[in-house]
Formats: sequence, C-alpha cells, structure tokens
Amino acid sequence: MQAKPITIVGAGLVGSLLATLLAQRGFRIDLFEKRPDPRKAGFIGGRSINLALSERGIRALRMADLDRAVLNQAVMMRGRMVHDRDGGTNMQRYGIDDSEVNQSVSRGGLNMLLLDAAAKAGVTMHFEQTLTAADFDHHALTFADADGTQHTAEAGVVIGADGAGSALRAAMNRHAPLGERVEPLDHGYKELEIPPLAQLPDHALTPELRARRDAGERFAIAPDALHIWPRGNCMCIALPNAEGSFTVTLFLPRDGKHPSFASVPDAAAARPYFEDDYADALACMPAFDADYDAHPVGSLATLYLDRWHLDGQALLVGDAAHAIVPFHGQGMNAGFEDVAILAPLLAESSDLAEAFEHFQQQRKPDADAIAAMALENYVEMRDSVVDPDYLRKRQLGARLAERAPRHFMPRYRMVTFTHLPYAYCLERGRAQDMLLTQLLHGHAQADSVDIDAAVTTLKATLPPLPA
Repeated sequence: MQAKPITIVGAGLVGSLLATLLAQRGFRIDLFEKRPDPRKAGFIGGRSINLALSERGIRALRMADLDRAVLNQAVMMRGRMVHDRDGGTNMQRYGIDDSEVNQSVSRGGLNMLLLDAAAKAGVTMHFEQTLTAADFDHHALTFADADGTQHTAEAGVVIGADGAGSALRAAMNRHAPLGERVEPLDHGYKELEIPPLAQLPDHALTPELRARRDAGERFAIAPDALHIWPRGNCMCIALPNAEGSFTVTLFLPRDGKHPSFASVPDAAAARPYFEDDYADALACMPAFDADYDAHPVGSLATLYLDRWHLDGQALLVGDAAHAIVPFHGQGMNAGFEDVAILAPLLAESSDLAEAFEHFQQQRKPDADAIAAMALENYVEMRDSVVDPDYLRKRQLGARLAERAPRHFMPRYRMVTFTHLPYAYCLERGRAQDMLLTQLLHGHAQADSVDIDAAVTTLKATLPPLPA
C-alpha cells in the first residue's frame, strides 16, 4: 500500500523506535514529545535511569540495525547476585552461559541514541509539545507549547507511545471508553546510588575494595550481576551503569508496620534500618543521607485495558496500553516487542483498522501474561530466591533442562531469552512448576531425584517446546 502519514505521541524509548522502524518502511512520521529534546537540554529522568535489556528488546533494535550500537553502551548482567544479611553472596545465573544474559542500559543514553536514529530515518520531531485535546472525528490534535500557546495539528492516524500516564489514552477514553483499570501495588520505591569505586571515601574502603581501586577497577561491587538484597516483604536491588556506578532501588510497603516508607520516612530513620538489613550496600553509599531525603517515593501499578484502539484512527502501544510493575525487567522489552510486531504489520496492511485489531488480538493476551509474571517475580525476588523449596525446584529444573532441553526450559529463560509468546511462557511455566512439585515430593534434596525417571515423566507429561 502507499504509505500514509502517521502521528506518534511520545518520543520516549518505544515511540522513538517505532518512529524509526515506520520511517524506514516509507511512512511519513510526525513525532510529538512534551519534554525538551534530551540531546540538547539533557535527559529528564523517568521512572528509573537504567533498565534491563533482553532478547525481545534486542530483536526490535536489530530490526532497526541499532543492536550493536546499544550493546556497546551496555553492561552485561549474568545473573542475580543475592546478598544475605551477613554480607555473604550467592550468584544465581539467568541462563545456561554468556549467550543468555541481560544488559543494563542507560534510559537516557538509549533514548538519545534512538532519537538520533529517528532523525536519520527522516522522522519530523516536535519537542515541548503537550497534548491537551484530541478530536478524532475531525482528525485533529491540540498541543500546548512550552509557553502554553495552543495549536492544532492535523493527524489522520495516531499512535500513543506516551507512557503509563498517557494523555492520548485519556483522550481516547473520553471519546469511547477503553475499559481502563489500574491496580496499584501497595509497595513504593526510592532510588539511591552506589558511586564508582574511585569516588568512595578512603574511610569506607575495606582492604579488598582499596586493592581493587588501586588496580583500576571501576565498580564497588561485582559489575556482571543484578544485585538483590531480599528481605521477605521488601528488598533492595542494584543495576550497574557503564561509568561504574550502580542505581540502587529500595522497595518497601508504603504503609504499615516496620519496615515501610511510613516507618522510615527520612534518612535519620532509614540509616539504622539499612545498617541492620543492607549493611554491605550502605557501606558503598557515601551520599545515602542526602539521596534518601532528596529522592521521592515512587508509585507502582499495573494498567489493564479492554481496548487498545479506536478502529483505524488511534492505537496505544507500550506502557500507554499495558504498563506493568518492573520486577521481571520486561517493561521496555515488551514495548519494544510491540514495535517489532506492529511495524511490519502496518507496512503490509491495506486496512489500518484491521491491522490495529489484529495487533490487539495478538498482543493483549501476552500483555496480560507478562503483567501477571511481573507481579509473581516480585515475590520471587524479595523472598523466594532464598527459599529452600524454590532453590530445590531451581536445581531440579536446571538438571531437566540439561537432560531434556526440548521439553524443559525454566520460565525465566523462556521469558527473557526467547521469543515465545508471554502467554505461552506463563501457561508452560505453571505446568512445569506443577511437575517439579510432583517430582520433588518426598525428596529433601533435588539431587536425590532419579533424573532418568524424572526425564521419562517429563516427556510423558509435557509436549516438546516450540522450536
């Protein structure tokens, strides 16, 4: 078909990548963003400053020939480094080897790289343009400039990639209800920082840290992992940044008994709590007091919609359609996978309404599935990673995956390192978990299970995984 002009609202990660892929396919793209151009004004942070990039996201970047440029800016994470209260650590690998790793990427650096790619592809970009109204009957959008001046732009087909607080979604919902439901999590988060090793004061350095610093190492803790301090109903995590720092995020209940953000409202209350539960992390955070008091408590929620589009007029993608909590590291990856599916679909379709409906039917079950798995993974990260039953299942699952790789793959690996639909991963993961429970019944240790008999039961119970 002859390419039509498309307006995209939101020039964040998903919007800028979608704009690039569509422009590369011959569409004329206008991209509107409420914030200033970060390549000129500097990046204004969103929910977090670094993100976990996995195969689903890399695939979409590969389609735009951007994967190598992004990976050159990333830090490889081989697995979860679990920290106990006494300072001991345990590395739990994500995959079977270094072909199955996550990548920690800077949100700001990635966004600027994607905007450069969009500009190179011929996308017309409009910054400091806040969407204030949409008239879908007359194909017009109203934007406000930085000074509040309003103007109207013609927009035949609109795609909203403007995040969880989407202004386009609100306008669509006013025009025709989308069946919106938001389920807030009763936990919040606060971001802190472990600076590069060279920036730690001498009095904070153990002999080991001093030796590493003198040897020229950049990172205060192991750089090849996502660090987790699981503490039951709460946790800290830390993701590495390329310059040697770590973004540390504390997750606590917002209210209730200690620990909660209500019981540790400021650094004076938080410091003794960290000394008890996260002492090894606290030792590497010289600006802890200032950061704790300066950084707000963020909110977390899951967004569900019954409809993602208005016939062939408007469509929502990414967080604007299906925002999830961040505990599976799949929010950006799910948004990028939206893009990888949508761009070819639009290029090949002669009926946008039909294409939008096809996209929704294909992706909504997967969006609901990753939302459920993200919530489940929060419990796993903050609690199960040190639970004996979880560890027994993990050990037996690894043995089955080695012996019968066509029939068993841990759910985390399916989600993170394959392109199997999220809905399939959820269903297959639950079936595998039931089988592991059955196989471990009566066994105190995973290695006491007869692995030959277990493989026979596995193959008789579950069909082979899709190729």
